[in-house]
Amino acid sequence: MTSSSRASWGALLRGRNGLRSLALAGGVAAHAINVFIATTILPSVVQDIGGLSWYAWNTTLFVAASIMGSSCAPLGIRWYGLRRTFLLGLVVFVCGTVICGLAPTMPWLLFGRVWQGLGGGMLLSLSYATVPLVFDEGLWARAMALISGMWGVATLAGPAIGGLFAEAGHWRWAFWAVLPVCGVLFILLVTQLGPQGRDRGARLDAPLLRMSLLVSSVLVVSSASLFSSWFAQAAGVVGGLLLIVWMARMDRRAPQRFLPQGVWSLTHPLGRRYAMIGLLSIGVTTEVFVPYFLQVLHAQSPLHAGYLSALMSAGWTLGSLVSSGRGSAIVGRLLVSGPILSALALAGLAWFMPSPDTSVFLLASLLLAVGFGVGLCWPHLLTGVFRAAPREQRNIASAAITTMQLYAIALGASVAGMAANAAGFTEPGGWQGTRQAAWAVYGVFVFAPALAIRLGWRAARDDF
Repeated sequence: MTSSSRASWGALLRGRNGLRSLALAGGVAAHAINVFIATTILPSVVQDIGGLSWYAWNTTLFVAASIMGSSCAPLGIRWYGLRRTFLLGLVVFVCGTVICGLAPTMPWLLFGRVWQGLGGGMLLSLSYATVPLVFDEGLWARAMALISGMWGVATLAGPAIGGLFAEAGHWRWAFWAVLPVCGVLFILLVTQLGPQGRDRGARLDAPLLRMSLLVSSVLVVSSASLFSSWFAQAAGVVGGLLLIVWMARMDRRAPQRFLPQGVWSLTHPLGRRYAMIGLLSIGVTTEVFVPYFLQVLHAQSPLHAGYLSALMSAGWTLGSLVSSGRGSAIVGRLLVSGPILSALALAGLAWFMPSPDTSVFLLASLLLAVGFGVGLCWPHLLTGVFRAAPREQRNIASAAITTMQLYAIALGASVAGMAANAAGFTEPGGWQGTRQAAWAVYGVFVFAPALAIRLGWRAARDDF
């Protein structure tokens, strides 16, 4: 058999490799589909059990817990082995899903979302980390592509599952629908994965305290959204920033860094790229409120609203495909034009989303454009991080991309919740409060990609 045939799609998808591929893809799919299910059914959830003021917390807590789960996964492999750690993540995710399906009130739902996020973060991290442990090196690229492709599957399956059950008045069944997938995944994990990586003598050297400070900063900012006082909201933002400063100082002095050198400086090429990753990710978090805005302001069904909200993610994927492989001559223009497109699209949503007379086609185009702008520069930001990092810290730099992206999404959801509540999302609420919230959310978030434009211009001129 030739080396090319050993590295083909057929080699990846046949026999035991095929079952292992299905297991790893299933880990990402369970997490990703759940993200879109929850976003789609949330308007129906708050209509049934209340908790409108906690709307954005569903995303904030889920993503914050995902950060902790993804950071703990490598330790689990070293202490308990690959299979046991994978199964632990799956059990935690299932327990959180059951709690969400049974939740009588919003606090119970949020409790379930924390456990879903913790288990989902473990599944997400483990799926990628397992590739080099179970496949030959020639199959790594195809395995990564297959696993990453599950996010595309999720943009189709998640809104469909959530939308159909929400329209039928049975939003809880959208959570139950994930459990059969988890059952199949459990069988695959038990039969196909071994205890690779187990080392009970391993030292617990992960930066858990610094990771906890990172997550706590998001929760402090989110807590501020629950207060009507501008002083309390400002105090929450300042408190979150102070926790970040504390974490950054600890990381600079630590013998094992959590983030690579230069990440906190906008004068450093690496800092500029991480800042762009964060700002562009924050801009996309406005999709959290899209189903609610579309259902209340534009009379869209849960199914249609779910698919329209997924257009941001679809645009992100499409933009990445269009821009990947472009030569260095055009990369500089993409790093500037991407943020410009996202900023203009968000400005358009701030103008048109509050108006009930706006055509759905126009709104769909703007939602797609927000993600497309991010995708145009995304592949080049990721490769730029690797190139800009010190050679001895490239592994840290690449691993930190996911952490920083998740942090930005959690922080963005927190700020979106604060902006919406301050604009009247819960008081006066109703149609008028939702209209004001739509204007505030998109009006505030225009500044995230807008700030990235200057950074993109600087990044385009970096010489490594």
